[in-house]
Amino acid sequence: MQLRLRQICLVAADLDPVVAGLRQVFGLEICYVDAAVAEYGLVNALMPVGNQFLEVVAPTRPGTAAGRYLERRGGDGGYMVITQCDDLDRRRKRVDELGIRVANHLDYDRFQGMQLHPKDTGGAFFEIDRQADGDAGDGPWHPAGPDWQPYVRTHVVSAIVAAEVQSPDPDTLAERWSAIAEVPLVRSEAGVATLPLANADLRFVAASDGRGEGLAGVELRAEDADAALAHARALGVPQAGNVIQVAGMRFALV
Repeated sequence: MQLRLRQICLVAADLDPVVAGLRQVFGLEICYVDAAVAEYGLVNALMPVGNQFLEVVAPTRPGTAAGRYLERRGGDGGYMVITQCDDLDRRRKRVDELGIRVANHLDYDRFQGMQLHPKDTGGAFFEIDRQADGDAGDGPWHPAGPDWQPYVRTHVVSAIVAAEVQSPDPDTLAERWSAIAEVPLVRSEAGVATLPLANADLRFVAASDGRGEGLAGVELRAEDADAALAHARALGVPQAGNVIQVAGMRFALV
């Protein structure tokens, strides 16, 4: 019953500068722009990081869920933790057992999934998806379009190895996500509650930046950390040590 991190979604007030910053700092390329998200009042862009993805969405009209999230968190930041499973029916039953609402059912031919209601999960949108014939890491992934593999660039960063969700009560939040994922928590040496997925960790940390609960950071496997840091300096992007701040998110190079 595998669950792996496939995609991290950011939300921004203005799409283009955030996407440009991520591309320049981390050496990424856009693999897909999904016209279907216009239904939700959004524009987007996806960029492969190895066989995972960074997505940025931005609202195009008032009254969208993304726009409300921007207002609630005081600006650009993390929005969704998107996972891939091989057993969606079982996971739907688990969500029902826990009384968690599904905010959006996804059904696109060979791709199905569910975005869980953040008021029930806490922390961020937690999405669980199933892609037929896509269990291999480099296989199909509907949100990234029909031909994402040629756009993979790994000379600067090559994988998303962790994500951090912050909360005033990280342990309670971690227990909730663990119950949904049916994955036992472990503790880091520093005592941080961690949900070990098949290919990455989800960490639950104390909120310390004044922005409240939400998806606050990711760790990227660095192939050339010096290049990323130099690109960030050239663009005037804030950084501290190995951490680069883009779109309200902490990107740690490891």
